[in-house]
Amino acid sequence: MDDAAMRAFAKRFFDAIEQGDVETVGDSYTPDVEIWHNFDDAIQTRDENLATLKGMVGRIDERVYDERRVEVFPGGFVQQHVLRGVRKDGKRVSLPAAIICRLRDGRIARLDEYLDSAHVAVFRQTF
Repeated sequence: MDDAAMRAFAKRFFDAIEQGDVETVGDSYTPDVEIWHNFDDAIQTRDENLATLKGMVGRIDERVYDERRVEVFPGGFVQQHVLRGVRKDGKRVSLPAAIICRLRDGRIARLDEYLDSAHVAVFRQTF
């Protein structure tokens, strides 16, 4: 993929999450994708990550990836953004993040997600 194709892929991927289109997200992953989180040092499988995304889509309305900054490197991209939304209790939340994606055959084979654990706790808070 050239730089323009990589940027277009990143946009489609995060737009799909904004729209709650978990199927498109799943199609963006290789079957053996690894999704790692800095806040728990865990690696999720494709299915585990899609379940997490479904839960987030069900809890957070008005999702917007704001302040997107994408940098492309050979074989992948880095995106910094702030995910904003509204919890079911009406509280507005934001989650700054840096995501590193490595692609193989036009799909994400490894995604490393860097989040602030304090923001994650508020984002996931039950009410």
